[in-house]
Amino acid sequence: MLERFHVSEEEAIRVPEPKMRIATETIFRKMGLSNADAELSADVLMYADTNGVDTHGVSNMLRNYVKGYQDGSINPRPNMKIVRETISTTSFDGDRGNGLHTAPLAMKAAIAKAKQTGVGVSTLMNSGHLGAAGYHAVMALEHDMIGVCFTGGGGFAMLPTWGAEPRFGTNPIAWAAPARRQPYFIFDAATTQVAANKIRILQRMNRNIYPGWLAGTDGVPIMDDSPVPEVDIRGQNRPWYMLPFGGTRENGSHKGYGIACIVDIMCCTLTGIGPGFISNQSGHFFMAFNIAAFTDLDKFKDDMDAFLGGLAATKPAPGHDRVYYPGLPEAEERKDRLSRGIPFHPEVIDWFQSISAELELNLDLP
Repeated sequence: MLERFHVSEEEAIRVPEPKMRIATETIFRKMGLSNADAELSADVLMYADTNGVDTHGVSNMLRNYVKGYQDGSINPRPNMKIVRETISTTSFDGDRGNGLHTAPLAMKAAIAKAKQTGVGVSTLMNSGHLGAAGYHAVMALEHDMIGVCFTGGGGFAMLPTWGAEPRFGTNPIAWAAPARRQPYFIFDAATTQVAANKIRILQRMNRNIYPGWLAGTDGVPIMDDSPVPEVDIRGQNRPWYMLPFGGTRENGSHKGYGIACIVDIMCCTLTGIGPGFISNQSGHFFMAFNIAAFTDLDKFKDDMDAFLGGLAATKPAPGHDRVYYPGLPEAEERKDRLSRGIPFHPEVIDWFQSISAELELNLDLP
């Protein structure tokens, strides 16, 4: 992430991953989840927090999930059902369960199909937020597969190019591939200029947005380095919307807009819930490619090492120390955070203390 999203070392409260995992599982159990679903849900959030994807870890997302369980919009004990199935595909209804513990089951189904046919595909409707899309794509790697995850719909956030009315969520895509010695490749990104939860992080830390990230309600891009409005991304009467990546048409926003359309089609129309901005629902799409069905697995991993290693060895431009590939910063952050603890903003720890008192829990956190 950009430096302006990071909590400073002076402010950060570092919590060992096992402690935060246990605290998170405890909260999920209090919300009515089974032990297995609480552990799986916490695992998705810990993936984000240990990989430096703070936007989708406990800092931003856990409080949203708690609210959803408390107001009844999320079903803590869903009866997930298969709606359609073929030799290589499965379509699921998540029964309003949170995506943290329903989406991994859909990805597992895609992996199982890929073992049999070479490629497996799953869709999931009627399911809540799935956390970091990268978690689900990465699930395929231990099976020597390439993993893909799209999630999108809702129509609450992103404007189409030249539009003044939102038609998409942030519509992220994730794509993961294994290597042998190099840290695995993982690309996980919203199709907006910046993830919605990063706006929340800036609000928390009182830092500015970059030009071209947001637009006013008239659809005109905000081209100043300016403070984030107080109103939350999902709030009513907010004075801004998000732009597709590229920001403006001149800088390629039509590309981000087009990819957002693809995500909506695969996650909403293909799942059967209809266009996201019409149904006001979200859906999820998963795919697994069995590498051995296409090429020699050992050669693939060696070639990936050469590819990723070659990217990392690229001569840097003036003013830069090195070149990264998608997945390398996460691997380095993961090593650091598992060793030194996960850095949290004090406001996040304050929330944990507050929710601990509200739920009458004894959470072992600072």
